[in-house]
Amino acid sequence: MRKDQQLSQEQLGELAGLHTNYIGQVERGEKNVTVESLEKIASGLGVSMEDLFRFIDPAKREDKLSQIQQLLSSRSSQDHAMVLKILQNIFEWESAKYE
Repeated sequence: MRKDQQLSQEQLGELAGLHTNYIGQVERGEKNVTVESLEKIASGLGVSMEDLFRFIDPAKREDKLSQIQQLLSSRSSQDHAMVLKILQNIFEWESAKYE
């Protein structure tokens, strides 16, 4: 996820409030990570813990809604608002077709 967001380990460390070396050790599987550190990493990535675990185990991302959620997870709140408005307009248009 860090690489998908084009973040360096140093940038993620700063966003998460964790040392850069620790981020590298976690990524390489050299350190056991605590729940507290996972929460900090998820926060630094701007995703929920659920999204973080889905990314770790992609087999759980098979349904379309999860794929949409994954696409949106690394986007800004402005992008979220734009996508919501587009979907609302599509659904309103679809409903109007059948009235």
